[in-house]
Amino acid sequence: MIEKVVIANRGEIALRIQRACRLLGIRTVALHSEADRDAKYVRLADESVCIGPARATDSYLNIPAVISAAEVTDAQAIHPGYGFLSENADFAERVEQSGFIFIGPRAETIRLMGDKISAIKAMKKAGVPCVPGSDGPIGVNDKETLGVAVDIGYPVLIKAAAGGGGKGMRVVHTEAALLNAVALTRSEAKAAFGNDTVYMEKYLDNPRHIEFQVLADQHGHAIHLGERDCSLQRRHQKVVEECPAPGLPEKLRHKIGERCAEACEKVGYRGAGTFEFLYQDGEFYFIEMNTRVQVEHPVTEMVTGVDIVKEQLLIASGERLSYRQKDIAWRGHAIECRINAEDPRSFTPSPGRITQYHPPGGPGIRVDSHIYNNYVVPPYYDSMIAKVIAHGDTRALAMARMRIALTEMVIDGIKTNIPLHQDIMNDAAFIAGGVNIHYLEKKLGL
Repeated sequence: MIEKVVIANRGEIALRIQRACRLLGIRTVALHSEADRDAKYVRLADESVCIGPARATDSYLNIPAVISAAEVTDAQAIHPGYGFLSENADFAERVEQSGFIFIGPRAETIRLMGDKISAIKAMKKAGVPCVPGSDGPIGVNDKETLGVAVDIGYPVLIKAAAGGGGKGMRVVHTEAALLNAVALTRSEAKAAFGNDTVYMEKYLDNPRHIEFQVLADQHGHAIHLGERDCSLQRRHQKVVEECPAPGLPEKLRHKIGERCAEACEKVGYRGAGTFEFLYQDGEFYFIEMNTRVQVEHPVTEMVTGVDIVKEQLLIASGERLSYRQKDIAWRGHAIECRINAEDPRSFTPSPGRITQYHPPGGPGIRVDSHIYNNYVVPPYYDSMIAKVIAHGDTRALAMARMRIALTEMVIDGIKTNIPLHQDIMNDAAFIAGGVNIHYLEKKLGL
């Protein structure tokens, strides 16, 4: 078993990893920037190391500083959490070359799945259904590009091969706009990701966003933990997630989940991961794989009873999976609301001092958060400050518990998006279930 882990992240996920480590008797080293010196997870860690100034590029994204911290603390492994360096193949490679365990997939797997084109090719080979597309990068021959679009059928989506988080994407509705859209997306992709490779796929106009959670050990075994519906999004950023997906036939759940687990075994995947799909008209279409723990992993934990972060640590220690597929059972329903420090109408970030904090409680309620009374939300990072998760025997009960929790939750001194979540939980279409990825933006008039 690993004895000491460096947590190369911040916020609620740093605290979540720390709790899983303590459960297994693993000592923790909290890395932090100067802005996060007083964070709860820093105070609770066995050791802490300041790795730089507030800016993420000078601290949480500083690979030499992270590895140096592991060296000076005699740690054995590094957990990247999500965001920052979690899907950086060069970082994973450097970690293992330096003699540490990277708690995640191998570098070559991150590279394979991080490039959308190679990921789609690998998934097609593994039998995972994919969106109809260009079957490779768009070349420089304009005539061929126009022909591919005709074969796919308009509207089409131009996507950066190295993109993510909703960046590097452009919808094209007409032939007249295609070539200019390709050029613009290439330029944006080069600036954002250092890679101007783009590809084309069919644009689905009414899809839901459904993802499957997988776990795979180093001994060739993989399982799936079912799906999450993440269709409520704003600017391609998830706002509310739930497990299981409303209205999804159970046979289809097992069929796609098993395909995902089989794909993990075929590519030699290791650790926790998520297969993301668009779902429309009863069909699944693979879009990408996230090779890390997801923000929304708690809803799956609440429904399956599986501690995903604990499993990550055990897998990294060389253990076999704690579960077989037949051990996994889905009980009830769970919903997660991401609480952000932002104006609920303009979505402008609202950093500052929290003058009063009161988390909700009661049956079926879980709150993952690093904030506390007088905590200062820094302006340098993502605005998410908490996740409220509600579980119930039925979806209706989970929603009812979430409504109560949002009413109880107090965060004074800054603005938060709690009013937005309250509105969503009372929205007739959301209550009915099965809204598509465009629903929230249309509701907000964006």
